[in-house]
Amino acid sequence: MDDRPLDRIHVRQIRTRCIVGINPDERRNQQDVEIDLTLFADLRKAGRTDDIADTVDYKAVKKAVLAVVEPSSFFLVEKLAERIAETCLAHDGVQKVRVTVSKPGALRFARTVAVEIERTRGQT
Repeated sequence: MDDRPLDRIHVRQIRTRCIVGINPDERRNQQDVEIDLTLFADLRKAGRTDDIADTVDYKAVKKAVLAVVEPSSFFLVEKLAERIAETCLAHDGVQKVRVTVSKPGALRFARTVAVEIERTRGQT
């Protein structure tokens, strides 16, 4: 196995809305969420070939994440982050992912609350 560090693709500040929270108002009304992704992959071949087939299609990853998040209805931001990580890892080339889900305005006197998780393909 190659033990060289993986390269990273950052997709920052994906803004969307979904049902997430435990309070009755949060269950009725969609909440703003912001998602940051770091996709870990081996990008050396793409760097040599300049061919999109040799890299992670981050547009497809973003679309898949939005397709999961927008209709979702989770109680916990942690569960939302977990589902996003699973979605990212399902894409070819993504070996590991770091997901940060921010919920602006979740706490009074705080700009945002965020949960960050890191998951690796093949690990539970």
